[in-house]
Order: sequence, then C-alpha cells, then structure tokens
Amino acid sequence: MNRWKSIRSCFLIVAIICATLSCKEKHKMLHVDVYETSAAGNQLTRVTPFEVKENTTVVTIDENITYQKITGFGGAFTESSAYLLNRLSKENRDLIINAYFSKEGANYSLTRTHMNSCDFSLSQYSYSPVVGDMELKHFTIKEDKDDLIPMIKDAMAASDNGFRLFASPWTAAPWMKDNKHWVGGKLLPEYYDTWALFFSKYVKAYEAEGIPIWGFTVENEPHGNGDNWESMHFTPQEMTNFVQHHLGPRLEQDGYGDKIILGYDQNRAGLKEWVDVMYQDQESSKYFDGTAIHWYESTYDYFPEDLQYAHYKAPDKYLIETEGCVDSQIPEWKNDQWYWSKEATDWGWDWAPEKDKYLHPKYAPVNRYARDIIGCMNNWVDGWVDWNMVLDRQGGPNWFKNWCVAPVIVDPDNDEVYFTPLYYTMAHFSKYIRPGAQVIDVQNTDKDLMLTAAKNPDGTIALVIFNEGMKDKNYELRFRESVININLSAQSLQTVMIPTQN
Repeated sequence: MNRWKSIRSCFLIVAIICATLSCKEKHKMLHVDVYETSAAGNQLTRVTPFEVKENTTVVTIDENITYQKITGFGGAFTESSAYLLNRLSKENRDLIINAYFSKEGANYSLTRTHMNSCDFSLSQYSYSPVVGDMELKHFTIKEDKDDLIPMIKDAMAASDNGFRLFASPWTAAPWMKDNKHWVGGKLLPEYYDTWALFFSKYVKAYEAEGIPIWGFTVENEPHGNGDNWESMHFTPQEMTNFVQHHLGPRLEQDGYGDKIILGYDQNRAGLKEWVDVMYQDQESSKYFDGTAIHWYESTYDYFPEDLQYAHYKAPDKYLIETEGCVDSQIPEWKNDQWYWSKEATDWGWDWAPEKDKYLHPKYAPVNRYARDIIGCMNNWVDGWVDWNMVLDRQGGPNWFKNWCVAPVIVDPDNDEVYFTPLYYTMAHFSKYIRPGAQVIDVQNTDKDLMLTAAKNPDGTIALVIFNEGMKDKNYELRFRESVININLSAQSLQTVMIPTQN
C-alpha cells in the first residue's frame, strides 16, 4: 500500500512538472516597460521588478478587436500661458516647452488656441477692431505677436513629431453682435459672411507666420458661460446654418477646404440635441468634420451614453474633448499630495442647482484627469486636449479672475517652476499613445480599476491602468500567448508599453 502511494506520488510529481512545462510553452514571459505615477511619489518612473502575489487581477488585451483611431493628446496655447513664459528665464522657459513638446517630455500632438481674446487673456481684444469693416481690410493678429505666436513657434521647434493646432473663437468683435458687448449676445445675420471671412483671414495670417492651422471649432461654448467672460451664443440650428452656408463655403472658396471644422464645443450633456441637428442629413453635415466637447458638466461623470450616441450618429467623424481643467480653484503650490486628495472643487460645487449637485463632488485632480481620459477613450473619443499649459500661483493671469489649475504652475517673480502631478498624468497618454494609434479591446476582472489600450502605428501597444484606491494591487497581464505579473501601487497610474517583438 505504501509502495502504491509512493508510485502514485511519483506520477503526480511528473504530471505537475509536465503541466508546468506545458504552461511555460503556452504562456511565454511577456516583455514590457512599465511607467508609474503615484501618490507615493513616482513621477512617470520606470518600475521593476514585479513580485507574483495572490488574488491577482487578470488583464487581457485583444488587438483583434479595434475601435477608433487616436488623433492626439495635448493642451492649449493661451495668452496667459505665453505671457508667463516670457517672464521666466530662458532656462525655465525652455524647460517647460521641452517638457511638453519634446520626445523626452510629454510629446504633445494635438493643441488648441483662441482666436481673439478669452478669459485667459490679459485684456479684451479682437483681430477686427474697426467698426463696420465688413471686408476685414483692417484684420490684424498683432495682439498675438508678443506672446502667443512666439510660444507656438518655440513648441514647433521643440517637437520632433510635430503637432496639430486648432483654433476657437470665444466671440466676434462687439460691433458684429446684437448686444454690442464682449459677453453674451448673438452674431447678427448680416455679419455671417464677415465672420466666415474672419476664419479664412486667420488661417492666412497665421500661416504667413509659419504656423499651420489644422482646423477650428466654430464657437467656444455656444450656450454661453453665465455671461461672465467673452462669449457668443448659437443654437444648434444657427451654428449648422452658419457652417453649411457661410463658413464651409468660404474656406473652400479661399483654398482652405482641408481645414477641419468641429461643431458644438461645450459640455457632453448637450450632445444629443446638437449632433441630431449637425448630422441631420448629408447637406447639414457636409462641412462638419467632427464634434468638440468639454468636461465641465461634471467632475466625475464622463457621460458614456452621450458619447456613444454622438459616435453612432456620425461614426466616421472626429469626437474630440477640446477643453478641461480643474476650475474654480487656486492651485496648490509644490504640494503633490493635494492633487491626489479629494479636495478639489469645480464651478458646480458652489453654483450648480441643487438637482445637479451630485455631478460636482469634491474629487482629486489626478482622478479627474485619469478617469475622464480613460472613460473618453473607451467611448469613442479620439482626442483629449487640456486647457492652459502654464498658470501662475493664483491660477491666472485671467482678466475676469476666473482662477484655474494647470499641469505646470510658475512663480515668475522668483523664476520657479512646479510640475504638478497633472503634468505626469497627461504624459501617461500623450507620450505613449501616438496619433494614428488604434484603440483596442482590453478586459479585466477588477471593477475598481480603469484601463484602456491602444496599438501605435509602429506596432507597440500602450496599456494605461488607473488605481484610485488606497490599496496596492497586482495584476496578470495577458497578451497573445504571453503573460507577466505586475504590481500596481495604491493611488497610481501606470502606462505599460509592450514592444513589437512580443
């Protein structure tokens, strides 16, 4: 009997060895590079080695299931940011520009700027200052030449891969509007052709400066902003009419028909109404290349149903998040922990009606960015653009005192620079997920993790995984026939790069 037990034990050992060898043949070691940003102090830090632990989450990437192609990630050139850069030493100015645009930095690929002034300008101004100048003979971009244009040119020089730039107007000059003010009101119908010409003149003027324009959004926040700073209102029908009969034909006539036109450009909760009108038929949608959205409807909800609806309404057109920031706040200076803590508020914390308060909880700034970008990518959004790249310790300058947070905060009086955790959060996407990348399927067994994946044009695959919880995690990453176990810190964001040789 004991002998039989001994023989049976031998058979069991052999079976285990064979199974192990078979498993090793079936699941090769997956070779990856892992970069982590965490509340504990990692800042896009390469992390290794990995310990195998129990209670492992399984993450499976399937490159055969594909979704949208990525247009890019980046931020906005504003007069405020450009002005601050001009107040810094050349060393720190170059440091920031390279941090955003070089390959060694965040490698931004999609950017925005404003046409005429906005709240993040030093004053209110227009490129069409002469009242009644319907042919825009006095059109001028001189206001941009001291700060904004040099910043864009420096970014272009620092970027090896280049980036796309689109422009957005906050308002036409007051003389074109029914209320004759910078704030609120509507564009008078008799100036629709003049306003369309304005876009064409802008392209010509900027390209004369050596700055190519990829496209436009028609109007920043056409619902308005509570009549606080530069704005101009459109209904969906009015904007569609303007694009269909004025802006689109004008750009086409002037040889700029290749410029991208993005409609809407406000919060996601209003998407359905707008895309129903913009994409009603072939004629209405002819000149619209896509839809632009903002995130201010909520600090937490990224409105997946609305994003899905917009995509399926126009599946072959762009769906780009064109502005988001931690607003209604004065940024914390050199206090990384604040950016990981549930302290940040947005405008709705104070001002939203009671029925909408649930959309505006206190929520950690890093969590807002990571959750929103991943949620957008997983719901057909192909581009994500942050707001100001650089602000000061007050969250400005801003002529309306509408203080906000930026990924990079500076103290120009003391020539100091602070790269907040938001900078590294943006870089987890912009640096590793490149234009033309195809979003691919990824599944995981832990409902508390958020993750997304994309296959780059060079064949590399980027997986971004976010753990906002207070406990370390461990996951087994499976790709093709290979696996690897990876440790994921509490309150952390990881980008896992899978090279082409796997």
